[in-house]
Amino acid sequence: MGFLNIAPIMSEQSASMSSPSSFPHACQPLRLAQIVSRFPMVTETFVLYELEALEKLGVTVELYSLLREHPKVVHPEAEKWITRGHYLPLLSAAILRAHWHFIRHDPGRYFRTFAEVLRGTWGCVRCFGGVLAFFPKVVRFTYEIKKQAIQHVHAHFAYHAAVAGLIVHRLTGIPFSFTARGSDVQADGHMLKEKVEAADFVISVSEYNKEIILRKCGPGAAKKIHVIHGGVDVDRLSPRPECEPKSLLRILCVARFEEVKGHTYLVEACRVLKERGLLFECGLIGDGPLMSKIEKQIKESDLCDKVLLLGPQTYDEVIEHLSRTDVVVLATVPTASGKREGIPNVLKEAMACGAPVVTTASGGIPELVDESCGILVRPRDAVALADALQYLRERPALCRRMGMTGRRKIVREFNLNLSTAMRAELFLRSADRRSLGQDLADPRQTESALVREHPA
Repeated sequence: MGFLNIAPIMSEQSASMSSPSSFPHACQPLRLAQIVSRFPMVTETFVLYELEALEKLGVTVELYSLLREHPKVVHPEAEKWITRGHYLPLLSAAILRAHWHFIRHDPGRYFRTFAEVLRGTWGCVRCFGGVLAFFPKVVRFTYEIKKQAIQHVHAHFAYHAAVAGLIVHRLTGIPFSFTARGSDVQADGHMLKEKVEAADFVISVSEYNKEIILRKCGPGAAKKIHVIHGGVDVDRLSPRPECEPKSLLRILCVARFEEVKGHTYLVEACRVLKERGLLFECGLIGDGPLMSKIEKQIKESDLCDKVLLLGPQTYDEVIEHLSRTDVVVLATVPTASGKREGIPNVLKEAMACGAPVVTTASGGIPELVDESCGILVRPRDAVALADALQYLRERPALCRRMGMTGRRKIVREFNLNLSTAMRAELFLRSADRRSLGQDLADPRQTESALVREHPA
């Protein structure tokens, strides 16, 4: 099996991946399983479009989701993955047969794995409860992954999905990895060290997250952690056409309504702008547990004609809003539980569309945003947010320069083509090592032989 050659992409990062022939033969043999906690999720477009990009590179991807979501809005591209995805109930006859298969083949391995994840998640209600709920179906997923001759397993987020990847690895020896995105490594560290040690590698979407992992797991983990910034589709997210300045400042925020996104400070900033007499309109796209609280704040601040709740929307609709807005705001804040942003995709998408951004210096955001493409303010400072918005409103030429600079930065450093090729290269290297007989859990028998010997 040959390694993927990412040199063409690295030298021309805006090249299209519209055809699998972009990398002939290199990715054809690779069979990859991707594990997610929930699918489809309207807010997790990065998962969806990474799946799409990997397939365009020629990788065969099987999607396994611990839970099947039924959101109000589904992105059109997600429909085929919903149909193709692997979903299971909490318990079934097929699940029980899969457990018996592994118990009969190697009872010691099965019970050691179950004990490891129970022991490792003890003390965290969410983590321990997740193991109790998901272990039965993950064992069935493991059987199916083995039967499909999957060469590598990758989990999105370091929580339940990464535990699932660890279980697959322990039971079969198939190498696994996971992506650490934000609060999954920031707010809780249960089993993080064990997952990092067992993984072939870990992808961190920011240097900030990498440093957190090293603090929790020790400097020895450094060789396993690869910082690959999540990318966006720079062809689909094209720069906005230039137009005459408007008297009305159009502000946009695209985010789930939860504490870390800081909606309450954006609404307060809008109240300050109204007091100052600035003409503006602020659209809030998304939903979530704090939506009713923010709606109440909007009414109490007499901002119903200024701040509009637009609800969840498809990706194409979000892009249309991005193409019409003057500035994108994300007032993210660190929470008491330790939750912070990685590097939010919406900021990358806004910059790819040529919009300046106003956000906070929290988490990994300073790795993306600097004074050349946006304005960083202190978290929880509504007045500073208002000042930044007013500053940009009064300087349209600066906004255009920031937009052009931001676009170039995204094409160069946060390009979906590049980030997907880098991930695929890691998956291929892992599969190649295993094909040479390295790090197999049980070198005495192949997985295909085990399936033939003990059919579930």
